[in-house]
Amino acid sequence: MSSKVYFSDMHCKMGDTLLRKLERLIVKAGIDTIDFQDKFVAIKLHFGEWGNMAFLRQQYARILCDHIKKRGGMPFLTDCNTLYVGYRNHALNHLDAAYMNGYNPLATGVHTIIADGLRGTDERCIPVEGGVFVKEAKIGAALAEADIIISLTHCKGHMVAGYGGTLKNIGMGGGSKRGKMEMHSSSTPLIDHEACVGCGMCVKNCNNSGVKIIDHKAVIDENKCLGCGHCFAFCPKGAIQCRWDEANAIMNQKVAEYTKAILQDKPNFHISFLIDVSPFCDCDPGNDVPMIPDVGMFASFDPVAIDQACADAANKQPITPNGYIGKHAHEDGQHDIFLMAHPNANWEIGLEHAEKLGLGTREYELVTVN
Repeated sequence: MSSKVYFSDMHCKMGDTLLRKLERLIVKAGIDTIDFQDKFVAIKLHFGEWGNMAFLRQQYARILCDHIKKRGGMPFLTDCNTLYVGYRNHALNHLDAAYMNGYNPLATGVHTIIADGLRGTDERCIPVEGGVFVKEAKIGAALAEADIIISLTHCKGHMVAGYGGTLKNIGMGGGSKRGKMEMHSSSTPLIDHEACVGCGMCVKNCNNSGVKIIDHKAVIDENKCLGCGHCFAFCPKGAIQCRWDEANAIMNQKVAEYTKAILQDKPNFHISFLIDVSPFCDCDPGNDVPMIPDVGMFASFDPVAIDQACADAANKQPITPNGYIGKHAHEDGQHDIFLMAHPNANWEIGLEHAEKLGLGTREYELVTVN
């Protein structure tokens, strides 16, 4: 059976606003059937790397949070720290980036919480029902402890996953540092010896004696290292690096399994914006021009159906001539913009696996809301 996905375009009549259209959309899609009373509601989104300008504006989050609060819920905005060394790799920097991008209590009316804590180690291990690649997902504690999960997603391309939609937002974004290591790598970390100062924090915080100091530099013991990624959180110089060697197809399937762990047994609802569709993730501090024109906003209880609907809608749009993939546009108009941007990343594999896991269906009925 197909799932319903509700859609509103980005056009506004005189006197109307996109924010009102968003509220009409989520009401029509059935958000009010969720019992929010006295429940902790995690709004999972991407705050945007500092410098990126394609991330969602905070006003959309404000409308969503106000709506939930009126129904007795206790919403908060959340994301987990990054694995790579960047502006959001620990909670203090992450909050700085979120606040500078407008995701602060004055603008949104709710608190912003980094789900996996200060260093990215505050996690809960959750068994994955039907997991093939992941038996126990490492999830940011605040997400794991929330009563209800709402995703607020900016759809875009992604250099590894191919397509950054709802599954990517929840699954990869909801993993702690150890979780992200599990999804991105099939082997042990690397040490950048130029960056390493031999402080020993990795040795002190390794649970399996998998790293040691030799000649004032950290060295991975391949016979003992479990590849868990725990050491990433404690290196003050960012000298411990992920190999990023997991096959894209397997990574996308792991993302689906992490999404399953986060959503299973909890009420969940999903909102996606197909606007400012950049070729790269919002983790990129320098987004490119959008690959296609803005399309609209989508809402559904089905995370698989909404991803499929957004991808289908994106691939019906004309390609921006001066954009990242403009020179590769097909004359017949038939194209997959995500494969064109990232030919080595088959984004559909993740949706296929999510469907097998019972997360939802790729078959959908699109309902337009004015």
